[in-house]
Amino acid sequence: MKINTALILCAGYGKRLKPITLDTPKPLLEINNVTMLEKCIQLIKNLGIKKILINTFYLKDHFPKFLKDKNFDIDIEIIEDGKDILDTGGGILNLIKHLNEDDFIVFNPDTLWTKEYDIEINKMEEFYFSKNLKNILLLANKHLSFDKNLKGDFNLENNLIARETEKNYIYTGCQILNKKLFLNETIEKFSISKIWFKLIDTKNLYGYESKQNFYHLTNLEIFKKLKDL
Repeated sequence: MKINTALILCAGYGKRLKPITLDTPKPLLEINNVTMLEKCIQLIKNLGIKKILINTFYLKDHFPKFLKDKNFDIDIEIIEDGKDILDTGGGILNLIKHLNEDDFIVFNPDTLWTKEYDIEINKMEEFYFSKNLKNILLLANKHLSFDKNLKGDFNLENNLIARETEKNYIYTGCQILNKKLFLNETIEKFSISKIWFKLIDTKNLYGYESKQNFYHLTNLEIFKKLKDL
């Protein structure tokens, strides 16, 4: 089994990076002259994925030009959120209407995705299919985070995610999901955490641990520090 389609969530406002996101959407900010989105697309290509769906809303007109100028050698389609921003859950649900397969991978381009993630994500995908799962999140221990102010989201033990303990793990912005998780949802604004928390309640949310140093474009201060690396 193999994931064939990746979703990249590019609709957000980037409020914590104002004023630079007043004119440039967050995924198109550059670190060492390469945009966050380009790093994400390159990783997806390295994974052997065939198609990318990108959702847009804020400063949406920037994305078609960017993709045309870069001319990436992969099938990329832009799907707009519509007249209202849909957040992560609603955005994913709106995108998967355009999917033929049941399983897909989701990326948040706020993370600095590098080629070092290739092996881990491939192993996460193997684990997902071998265990016949419907979800798995790539998590990093918070001590690996470049931004030391980031608090943990979850606990992880034996690939099972919980919230009631120390919360030593941060969601990296990569997850594999199955369409069936969205059967009872309607296309409106909601966070993917709504689905995560339901799964946690039934002990059905799974995680895979990343050992990479975690670089996340949290705010203006972190952006400036990342540019100096």
